[in-house]
Amino acid sequence: MTGLKTYSSPIGKELSCKSWETEALLRLLMNSLDPRVAENNQQLIVYGGTGKAARNKQMLEVIIKELKQLEPDWTLLIQSGKPVASFRTFPFFPRVVSSSSMVVPSWATWKEFSRLEEKGLTMYGQATAASWAYIGVQGVLQATFETMSEVAIRNFGGSLKGKIVLTSGLGGMGSAQPLSVTMNGGVAIVVEIDEKKIKRRLLNNYCDILVHSIDEALSLAEEAAKHDRPLAIALLGNAADVYSELIGRGVTPDVVTDQTAAHDLLHGYIPSGVTLDQAQFLRHKKPEKYVELASKTIVTHVQAMNAFKERGAVVFDYGNNIRGQALKAGYQEAFQFPGFISEYLRPLYCEGRGPCRWIALSGDPSDIYKIDEVILSEFRSDERICRWIRYVQDKIYFYGLPARTCWLNYKERDQLGEIINHMVASGQLSAPIAITRDHSEGSTMAAPTRETEGMMDGSDAVADWPILTGLLNTCAGASMVSIQHGGGVGIGNSIHSGMTAVADGSIEAFEKLKRLLKIDPGLNIIRHADAGYPTAKKMLETYGINKPL
Repeated sequence: MTGLKTYSSPIGKELSCKSWETEALLRLLMNSLDPRVAENNQQLIVYGGTGKAARNKQMLEVIIKELKQLEPDWTLLIQSGKPVASFRTFPFFPRVVSSSSMVVPSWATWKEFSRLEEKGLTMYGQATAASWAYIGVQGVLQATFETMSEVAIRNFGGSLKGKIVLTSGLGGMGSAQPLSVTMNGGVAIVVEIDEKKIKRRLLNNYCDILVHSIDEALSLAEEAAKHDRPLAIALLGNAADVYSELIGRGVTPDVVTDQTAAHDLLHGYIPSGVTLDQAQFLRHKKPEKYVELASKTIVTHVQAMNAFKERGAVVFDYGNNIRGQALKAGYQEAFQFPGFISEYLRPLYCEGRGPCRWIALSGDPSDIYKIDEVILSEFRSDERICRWIRYVQDKIYFYGLPARTCWLNYKERDQLGEIINHMVASGQLSAPIAITRDHSEGSTMAAPTRETEGMMDGSDAVADWPILTGLLNTCAGASMVSIQHGGGVGIGNSIHSGMTAVADGSIEAFEKLKRLLKIDPGLNIIRHADAGYPTAKKMLETYGINKPL
């Protein structure tokens, strides 16, 4: 279409801002809205239903303007995607402090939030959308990969070879699923109702083939599984309908999950019997009716997942609050299967492992590959890291600014910051590197149906930890700090914080990184030790971290 403005990050060494700190934040913002990266860049939607990077295009232009003229000792304040003020602070303090989607607890419902959003008073920022740290599917891929690896280890002798995984959703988060299954040797059938999303994933090599019927999907899946051949099949259809039909046919996949945007019934989930065009109409004309239809379909969807579990499939919630939505709709047995964090990833949190990511501000892929090689050398004793780096070098294409993500522990993150800053300072890299992360850690996200589900001490809903993490990151010199609400699991269901730092090769950056990259993994360990997890308590001793009182 003509006349539509698109955004993409500047690249190279030339600055359009007054420091590399603000230049990095500008480039990350623009990168998150790159049409190759964002789900709907014209509406500023980055991923996850309606997760946006800025409230509207007017506010986006103001943010860009403010970043370009921001002095190195000033801080820009952003209120749910709207720049509201800048104040003189200190060079060591953040250049951007953001709060997104916050609503007073008693008003924290989708209905009230939508009313405020329609009035232009707030926006839904998801997690890495409003914190400008989104890097596409790779950002969530390792968590999905580690989950599928753990499923394989616990249930199938360490591999998904010969196993069929049924799941759904090929949005910005869900599209990590097929690749994570095939990387573990399995066969994935991924149900998606939007053919445009399927074709996009085919182009990106996350899926291998598009089919239009259950019969074709099952035939291909069974043939591939029989020969231990990895295959990712995208099946065009409604997830609840497909799951229910498979139950009726007596078909039981080996593993069943789901990653539709079920956290947002109005914008992220399609009811049974409703086409995409009809959904668009109903959302605008009859939103309450639409949510009613979506809720009924969610119940059917979760009932089918419970039925698969009863038949012997490995079933889990992949963090989209689908169980919570079904319970809210009146299905009392919704929580018969576990969430992926409590079931598979919490041991990693207790070790202080979490999703670190780094982005080449130069736009040059060779900067990322050079860091890869250093990591493979410096962390060669950690096979988990080396296996991951080798996999993504082979499987992941860069879209927008080249980036890498890797789950690193307390010591490794500290080392990484020093390594990258030195590589910038010595000229091994062509420009500075932004270091950021997902929000999915025990200390950075409070989400009772995801990151903090089933905590040993019952502290699932205690949300002090992400606030403390954000405040401490602010004190320690982060370039951007965000406090957010509703990411991943929807309004009323999570509080979380984001952090970005910049390795520009300077001594100041070195000092900041030495502090910052200890905070997230350190508080992750402390939070779990405080909840009573033995592994976390042991890690406090191992790393010499201050014990909780």
